[in-house]
Amino acid sequence: MRARTCAEVLALVLIATLSAAACNGDPSTPVEEDAPAVADIDPEQVEAAPAPLRRSCATIEPSEVEREAVDHFVRSRVAVGFTAETAVEIPVHVHVINKGAGISNGDVPQSMIDEQIRVLNEAYATTRFSFVLASVDRTTNATWYTMGLGSAAERQAKRALRVGGPDHLNLYTANPGGGLLGWATFPSNYSANPSDDGVVLLNSSLPGGNAAPYNEGDTGTHEVGHWLGLYHTFQGGCTKTGDGVDDTSAERSAAYGCPMNRDSCRGGGLDPVQNFMDYTDDACMDAFTSGQAARMSAFWDSYR
Repeated sequence: MRARTCAEVLALVLIATLSAAACNGDPSTPVEEDAPAVADIDPEQVEAAPAPLRRSCATIEPSEVEREAVDHFVRSRVAVGFTAETAVEIPVHVHVINKGAGISNGDVPQSMIDEQIRVLNEAYATTRFSFVLASVDRTTNATWYTMGLGSAAERQAKRALRVGGPDHLNLYTANPGGGLLGWATFPSNYSANPSDDGVVLLNSSLPGGNAAPYNEGDTGTHEVGHWLGLYHTFQGGCTKTGDGVDDTSAERSAAYGCPMNRDSCRGGGLDPVQNFMDYTDDACMDAFTSGQAARMSAFWDSYR
């Protein structure tokens, strides 16, 4: 499933701070914002661990000032009628980075790519967005194959492979280091660093991969949500601002597995554990709210 990150503001902000407290499990600490992405534990790296597999974070978090600047800008555009609710078909360019031939070396087959596009279209069916596969390229590079978030390898790979403008989704499959399932950039990042724009996914998280219970394609769904402007549902914990979406219940911390009756914030209603922007298993996730759809739409029209 998902992963995450942040950065930038209007045309002037950028850069945030690592949320060490969030990664250490402090339930009162907000987890992520507008920057490049987040992370989840790679099943292949923890199979021998005694504890059950579950997601973990390495999120870069912007300050509240940076976050408010971005959201204020979007709200101002909406207020003057800038947004348009026309359907949007997003071209997707898939860059398969591998260390050799065969699926065991990360050279995912076309069938898994086609299924990932299908999963995205199914997940976003209640929004204005749909996805069409525009291109697939394959690169054998052992260094890029294990690129980490913010690494020189990531920068090199993206500068060499990325195509299209801000309205084109570049999706990189690899086997990231540091136990990551994936990460994404946010819409407001684009103008400051166009070559960095896009989504990185652990190849085995694609549908049919071996990253169970995160192998049904919803890591892609989650990360594309960030790419379209969404925060985690547990962003901000039980604070009033939360994830910036009115119709997602407040959630103190990330949920794992599928705890259907979890209620972590007093008076806030049951946690949105089935939302694509939480940390639950792929099989548990199945929805975006209308508020999330509106936020993605506003960010698209403002930045993409």
